[in-house]
Amino acid sequence: MSTKVANKKFKWQLDFTPRSRGSGDIASPPGFNPSAGQTHSEVARDNDQSHLILKKSWDIALGPIKQFPMNLLIMYMSGNSISIFPIMMVVMMFIRPIKAVLSTGATFKVIEGIQATGQKFVYFLGNLVNIGLALYKCHSMGLLPTHASDWLAFADPQARLEYSGGGMSLL
Repeated sequence: MSTKVANKKFKWQLDFTPRSRGSGDIASPPGFNPSAGQTHSEVARDNDQSHLILKKSWDIALGPIKQFPMNLLIMYMSGNSISIFPIMMVVMMFIRPIKAVLSTGATFKVIEGIQATGQKFVYFLGNLVNIGLALYKCHSMGLLPTHASDWLAFADPQARLEYSGGGMSLL
């Protein structure tokens, strides 16, 4: 009885006995043509490589624009009060795009061709949009001097046109 159980194969049991791959005991699936993928492989690789580089470069160029909705949400959630957290968020909103604009050459170092100029322009515009968001946040917090009352320290005092003296008491 024990030999009968040992020879019986269960559904969940795996067979680890080595078989040669070249025997051809497994049939190809319906619709499989082994010669179809081999004819254009070299041309497809070069085209695919250039397509991948182009796609990756556009992903890099559109990165700042894709960050804008998240930055907008973060700026909304930080509030308009003058405290350390919103000020840190605004400072980082200024620093990151400025650093990105200054390192545009290093970012697009591997990208060449006719589309590199357009991608750099889109990258620059995306960073300008993020800087504009930081400026708007500063304006809404009241950190930008946009009113005449913000410049009173630099204004000349008004000159008096007439002087009045004390009166005489009737009592």
